[in-house]
Amino acid sequence: MTDKNKNKMGLLSIILLGFNSIIGSGIFLLPNKVMAQVGPAALLVTVFDAILVISIAMCFAEAGGMFKKNGGPYVYAKEAFGEFVGFEVGFMKWAIAIIAWATMTVGFAEALMGLLPKGTFSNPNIAKAIIVTIIVVLLTGLNLSGIKATKIVNNIVTTGKLLPLIIFIAVGLFFINGSNFTPFFTPGTLKDGTVMTSGAAIGAAALTIFYAFTGFENIAVAAEDMENPEKDVPKSILLVILLCSVFYIAIIGIAIGILGPGLAKETAPVQAAFTKIIGNAGKYLVGAGTLVSIGGINIAASIGTPRSGAALANDGLIPRVVAKKNSNDVPYIAIIITGIITLALGLYGSLIGSFAILAAISVVSRFAQYVPTCLSIMILRKKRPDLKASFRVPFGWVIPVFASVVSCWLLYNATKQQIVIGLGGLVIGVVVYFLMKLINKENA
Repeated sequence: MTDKNKNKMGLLSIILLGFNSIIGSGIFLLPNKVMAQVGPAALLVTVFDAILVISIAMCFAEAGGMFKKNGGPYVYAKEAFGEFVGFEVGFMKWAIAIIAWATMTVGFAEALMGLLPKGTFSNPNIAKAIIVTIIVVLLTGLNLSGIKATKIVNNIVTTGKLLPLIIFIAVGLFFINGSNFTPFFTPGTLKDGTVMTSGAAIGAAALTIFYAFTGFENIAVAAEDMENPEKDVPKSILLVILLCSVFYIAIIGIAIGILGPGLAKETAPVQAAFTKIIGNAGKYLVGAGTLVSIGGINIAASIGTPRSGAALANDGLIPRVVAKKNSNDVPYIAIIITGIITLALGLYGSLIGSFAILAAISVVSRFAQYVPTCLSIMILRKKRPDLKASFRVPFGWVIPVFASVVSCWLLYNATKQQIVIGLGGLVIGVVVYFLMKLINKENA
């Protein structure tokens, strides 16, 4: 290994990064929501989402193998569609990161409260809001002081989230009750008590559990920090998403097989399933793994999210003052702005919505990266034949078109609330883009 590459990530480190980016709060906290929406058919919905995510991941793998520089979806969109679309995708990266962090703060609060006896808090929503506030304020303060995540912490977090899930799968397979899968499809109800149509129920469930699969795109963002990005980005994206898909299908299938209809009523479903088969040891093992997992992602998010905004500022795409650093060499204005918006969204999720609502909003916002990347594959093949990818999506345009169409179908099944909050950043981005163009023109 050359001196130039000794501090860069090899394939194993990238794979661990991928697992840490994907496996978090979603798989621990969302199976109950999907069960409530479609019943045991949640298993097939998870398989459907896995197929969709693998299709999107293949597009990311091809695009990621074309470029050595950082940026991921922003770079692909800019090269394929031009500066404006690239800016919109880049601007949304910051917005998406903020929404995701807010979602994870609420997820941590719900996981922590799930470990405590029922009735501990007279007003659970207020308790969630307090926990969320403490997390955001504490991590923002630490970030301002220059606190950095280390490889050791990352490895501990990754192990902490994988170990209880592996044990759960290995043990839980022997406690599946086949009768818990009948009736197989039971559509959920709306707030007014009416039963959802089959299409609406499946769409809502697919949108909900899709959150658990998000995060793989982070692998491609740090291409410059890898020893061999052209080969390692495609390999790691495909390997990680395939393994995570197997994990998730097994976990949801086992949870349904153990708890049956009761799964829909559990706030911490994986915990509850493991508790049923091995007692309190299962509860605390999975609970500890959940907290370590979500806590670690919160720390990483508090460090990485403001940097997304600072990166835009450094490129002059938003006011450069946002990237201004303090004496600890951290972009303190970006950190403060990020903390304030994250706290506002986290309090919204605690007091008005829920983790599941924020998760759905986060998924909606992710498609601002996913759809342009899938479409960029078709454009770049024609526009930039000089770009040689180490991996090529098979079957021509079939998979990119499939991924784009199905993604748009999921967006169609989102609520107006989820669309407005999840994609509202695109509207703000238009205003910021043209405002910055005017400012830069006057200063030229």
